[in-house]
Amino acid sequence: MELFNRRTALRGALAVAATPLAAGVASADVGAMAFVQKWAPNPGVAGLKAFAGIEDDRSDSHPSATHVFAESDQYRFVMHKADRDGADRQRNEVRAIQTGSTRHDMKKGETWRFTYQMYIPASLKGTTSFTHIFQVKHTGVDSPVVTMSLFRSGSTETVEMRLFGAGQAKLGSTPLAPLRTRWIDVEIEIKVADSGSLRFTLKDAGRTVVTASRSGFDTWLGGDQAHPKWGIYRSINDSAQLQDTYLLLRNMKAYRNE
Repeated sequence: MELFNRRTALRGALAVAATPLAAGVASADVGAMAFVQKWAPNPGVAGLKAFAGIEDDRSDSHPSATHVFAESDQYRFVMHKADRDGADRQRNEVRAIQTGSTRHDMKKGETWRFTYQMYIPASLKGTTSFTHIFQVKHTGVDSPVVTMSLFRSGSTETVEMRLFGAGQAKLGSTPLAPLRTRWIDVEIEIKVADSGSLRFTLKDAGRTVVTASRSGFDTWLGGDQAHPKWGIYRSINDSAQLQDTYLLLRNMKAYRNE
């Protein structure tokens, strides 16, 4: 799979309007909780209009390149070593989800489930600082609520969730190396509340490699809504691990408990 390092005619394809998804087209039940599908974009049709915001090289550090793409059946996030979002970090992400003109925000007390597949290439490394590939954020609040991140300790790389409302406690850490260069199934279920909860599951070809949950910690850090973010957001402090790289996502869906 190759990096895309120049703006192309794909920009026109990304402007195609989203096809609205009717609320309630699908549901998933776990125990007493019924989840109704609210979002399931087709990248080739909805393009980047599946997201409320695109953070593609916000500081214009690499104006000759496009970093966030909608392709026929997946979303691609490209990061070059030279890209910058401020002096000490890099960010190419999408934020918040929408269907057509309808934005699907997470309100206080709601429980949401996000499912998707991700492909992590060999060039996307864990770092001793932060390398986030998923976040839940509140608008206007600096701290994320939770993050899925790639970390490194010595020669060991891991994928793990961090709970910022619980003192950055780790949840569901698992080795990164076996999960590279293959499509991994991700499921994240979060209740956003003063006393909230999080469940995190990764599967490789149907085999559960990590599943972990925690409840009773703060997942509502302020504002009037929360929203997911995907992409690559990383510090440049662990420079030895930084390469030109990318992240792929597909089959993205969001459900709300009703």
